[in-house]
Order: sequence, then structure tokens, then C-alpha cells
Amino acid sequence: MVFKSKSEVGLMENKKYFFLDGMPRSGNTLLSTILNQNPDIQTSANSLVMGLLHKIHSSKSIDLFNNFPDHKSLDNVIKGIIPNYYKDWNYKYIIDRSNVGLSNTLEILNKYLNNDLKVIVLNRKFEDIISSFFKAHKNWNLSQESQLQHLLRHNGLIHKAATSIKVLKQPQYKDITHFVMYEDLVSNPEKVINGIYEFLEIPKYTHYFTNLKKFSANGLTYNEDWCLPSKVTINLHDIKTKDISLTNHKKLPDNILNMLKGMK
Repeated sequence: MVFKSKSEVGLMENKKYFFLDGMPRSGNTLLSTILNQNPDIQTSANSLVMGLLHKIHSSKSIDLFNNFPDHKSLDNVIKGIIPNYYKDWNYKYIIDRSNVGLSNTLEILNKYLNNDLKVIVLNRKFEDIISSFFKAHKNWNLSQESQLQHLLRHNGLIHKAATSIKVLKQPQYKDITHFVMYEDLVSNPEKVINGIYEFLEIPKYTHYFTNLKKFSANGLTYNEDWCLPSKVTINLHDIKTKDISLTNHKKLPDNILNMLKGMK
């Protein structure tokens, strides 16, 4: 049996949990890669945690619970979901990547999170998001019109993220959110990173912005085999490692721009 040292136990108890929400193809992986250079920070990949939180919290609506409404015991379980999920992540600050504006997630987090709720929100010009997906799916055997309909489907990645961000833009959440545009991240990453540290109210760290490493979190990397090579021709979580630069995508054709206007 391996016993944890007092310092490790203290680290587990004193962890702070923050959140990263953002549109896909908006620099989520790039930002996470940079932040994870700090030995005190670990930013997750797309996370399961909010789904787990909702599933357990939804138990309060079932007949079995209402027949014997032991709120205190179930609340103990809910409070433990985030700390237990990240129990073996030995970092002071965990940044969980989730769409926290969906459903009643913010209400749940505000009630059960042990530290102040803070959400970093990444956004990008909508047309550039679509163009980036088209580039990634260039060998997908569908017309761009069909691809667009698929990308913007109800409860798809883009729809969920856009719905979440729409909620986070509401005035009542201005004190718990910090918005970052993709264009600012790639044009002045140092300024953006410093702004995030100020928002999170944690000690700053000297980051580097060239010769980046591939994204990893707690020693794990993405498994892209499940979607390659049938549809996607590039790794959706690849980043430019040599340096950070703005990707100039081709202007979308008029028929796609008109479809976007109609679908917004």
C-alpha cells in the first residue's frame, strides 16, 4: 500500500478549479498547451466532468430520491465529483474544458464548487470557424452545403458551444467570465496569457511561444484514431509548434455565406 505524503494530501485539498469554454477551432488546444507549460497548471482536454455532475445532480428529480429526499448525502457526492475526478492530477490549478453555460451548470457549480467560479471563454469569427472545419474535412465526400448543415446541427459541437457562450455573455456573468478572441491569442499571446493570470488571480509564469510541445494533460494525449482517416484528413487537435501565427482561411463562397446568414 502506498501512502500519500502530507504535502500531496495538502495539494489535493487546496486545488482550485477553473473552466475553459469556447467555440471549436478557436484556439482551445493552443491556449491549453501554453498554459500547461506552467508546472502548477493543468488544462484538460474536452472534459467528461460536467456530464458526470449533471447525471448525479439529476438524481434529485427521480421518484426514489423524492420518496426519501436525503439532500445532504447526495450533496456530499456531488461536491466530491470534481475533486475525485482530478484526484491524481497533482497540480495547484486545474482548468476543466467544458461548455459550462449549458443547462443549469453554472447554478450547480456556484453551489458546489469550493472556490470562486471563473470561466475563460474563447471565441472566433464565425466564418473562420466554418472555413477551418472545411479545411479539416477537405476529403469528406460531401458538398460544402451538406457539411455546413452537419456542422451546425442541433446539439452538435458548434451548436452547444454557441449556446453556452450566449449564456455566458449575459450581464449577470460578467464578473465570472474572461473573453478571449482567437485573433488576439495568436497575435499577442503574452498579453492574453497575462490577462488570464490576472483574471484567475494566480501567480504569473514566464511562458514561451515558439517550439511548442504537442498538447498533453496529466501525461495523456488525444486518441484521434476513432475519427481518422475516414472523414478527417488532419488531426483536429494539431497546433503549429514552431511558432504562433494567424491562419488565413479562404473566403467562404457566397452560397455558404448566405446559408450562414439564414442559419444564425
